[in-house]
Formats: sequence, structure tokens, C-alpha cells
Amino acid sequence: QVQLVESGGGLVQPGGSLRLSCAASGFTFDDYDIGWFRQAPGKEREGVLYIRTSVGTTYYSNSVKGRFTISKDNAENTVYLQMNSLKPEDTAVYYCARASARLNRLIWSARWNYDYWGQGTQVTVSS
Repeated sequence: QVQLVESGGGLVQPGGSLRLSCAASGFTFDDYDIGWFRQAPGKEREGVLYIRTSVGTTYYSNSVKGRFTISKDNAENTVYLQMNSLKPEDTAVYYCARASARLNRLIWSARWNYDYWGQGTQVTVSS
């Protein structure tokens, strides 16, 4: 069955870095795109980054552009989220999700376009 498993979350000081991983299984990795979302307490789940696993095309939320990057390892069926210059407002549960179709820059961040989700990993940015 389809599974997405996030790891790498934790507590980090402002200005620090973390790398999250999303290990995918149960489907052909290159056939589906992956998005990273986050949800802070009391807030809507928001799209952070997106990657087209077959060719590496990426889309970013303005809130993380220049600080976060997304990458993939097709041999390992894994997508990575490298987070640098972290801020307290980046504190959230981070989820990876499989897109149900190829998405463009206008609709990639809409969560109803994703059919499978991981369980999430907590990222806390605090001094």
C-alpha cells in the first residue's frame, strides 16, 4: 500500500537548519509529484514546496523562498526538505503528500489535490 513517512523534525534555535525526509513506498516514485505542507496550531495547513519527481521542477511558497529547498533521490524514493535560517514562525507539523495528478504553479498548494499523506513530523523553532 502507499506509504509516506516523514522524519528529521525536532527542536532548533532561530537561524538554525534542519533537513526533513519523506520516504515513499507502494507506488512508482517517478510517476507522482510530492508536496510538503505544514500546519501550525490554530492555522490552516499550507503548502510549502512541491517537486515533480520525474524532472525536478519545483514550486515554493513565498514564505520560505530563499530559505528552504526541496530535492529528491529517485534511487531511494525519498524527497528532502532542507530548511535554513529557521524562524519561530516556521514552527509547525510538517507533512509530505503525494499529488493525485501533475500540478502546476497555480494549484500545487491546494491540499485537495493530494491523495496520500504522511503522519507528520514536528518542527519547533525556539531559543
